[in-house]
Amino acid sequence: MPTPAFKATQTKAIGRSTIGMLRNRLALVVMALALVALVGPAASLGATVTFKTVKVGAPGNASVGIVPFTDAIYKSCEEAPQSSKECLMVGGVKYGYGLGQLEVTVAQWVTFLNAVDPTGNDPHRLYSASESSSAWPKFGQIDFSSSAGKGHHYSVASPEWADKPYGFANFLRSARFVNSLYNGTLLSKKESNEGGFRYVTYKVRLSPQTETGMYKLAGARVKGANRAHKTGFVVPSQDEWIKSAYYDPSGGGTYSYWKYPTDPGVFGDGSATAPASTTLNPSNGDVTNAATQPLATYHASGVAAPTWCPSGQSAEDCATVNPFGLSPTAYGKGFQGSLSSVGQAKTTSPWGTLDQGGNAVEWTDTIAPSPTGKSDGRVWRRLHGGIANAPAYQLWLSAVGLQPQDNTLFTATYPWLGFRIGVVGSLKLGKR
Repeated sequence: MPTPAFKATQTKAIGRSTIGMLRNRLALVVMALALVALVGPAASLGATVTFKTVKVGAPGNASVGIVPFTDAIYKSCEEAPQSSKECLMVGGVKYGYGLGQLEVTVAQWVTFLNAVDPTGNDPHRLYSASESSSAWPKFGQIDFSSSAGKGHHYSVASPEWADKPYGFANFLRSARFVNSLYNGTLLSKKESNEGGFRYVTYKVRLSPQTETGMYKLAGARVKGANRAHKTGFVVPSQDEWIKSAYYDPSGGGTYSYWKYPTDPGVFGDGSATAPASTTLNPSNGDVTNAATQPLATYHASGVAAPTWCPSGQSAEDCATVNPFGLSPTAYGKGFQGSLSSVGQAKTTSPWGTLDQGGNAVEWTDTIAPSPTGKSDGRVWRRLHGGIANAPAYQLWLSAVGLQPQDNTLFTATYPWLGFRIGVVGSLKLGKR
């Protein structure tokens, strides 16, 4: 039996050992907390986005001829009349692929911004001052705070904006979002069937790497970046986008193509068979007339444009305050239509996408010749889909617009520029 002196010595030794262990653990905890404070919760945990794509099949479908912004369709361009506008063959795709059911939302874009620009320095011009709610009460989707913690400089301007399409995209911004997905980690991939359509839902941990991936952006300013890989996330091509919106694998429409992404329509009848336009809840932008079908968010003739004013903003500020110094009259005339909550119009394309007609016009990665007819040192890309502020003709199959991929002024002043994600090839979990 130990003596009392030995007992005391043993107790002191155990106490010193325990205290030492506690000190070591406390040091580890402090180091962990310091690391979280340094990199921020979003950066340490890894920001993720989840989105659903439709599966587009019928590989090798036939293309059709269109003359941009004319109300006609041709089996081939040989049938098209002579015109100053060049006839284009569009819509044919030789492979199966995926396309986002919905446009990329403001909430998803903010997640991306904080993941790839945690310091808020914005070296790649992913944000414009006109996107803030103070600069543009009616259309400002995203606020920026220089004093916020690392990985938290960007925030959704008001809760109602979270499920609206991101509306200030240019191609380079869209490509950087895609590169972040491509370089990220695919955490889950789930197939489903709903309403006769096939879907795949992806969950991806974003990567901070935006300059390479599917698009190698460095050094591609003059010629433009093309896809660098056969498998992965992409900005859809013009043909991929058009097929998803207009091609009917059951043979409906004309030559199996619809006039609108919402319904077959009738080529040559102007807007007589156009979808109805949405009406929006004036305080949150939700669609209130979804029972009316087919339906799209655009400015139909003879009715008011769909519009709403975000919470925290007065009706007067929404109607008058703008970053351009326009008078209330000029501003009210030029900026009427508002973006609606994604998917709430509920009218599907032949493949199950939503909102390819109206809401935000969407970028594709298809490079087009300059409209000047000669090289002007800029890279022009195709867009499609119509907007909340424009009439029915911009929803037509033939409405193939184009813009410079990095038009800074256009990006900052045209709040209806969106995009959706495409998928080519078969993506594997844990890989790109």
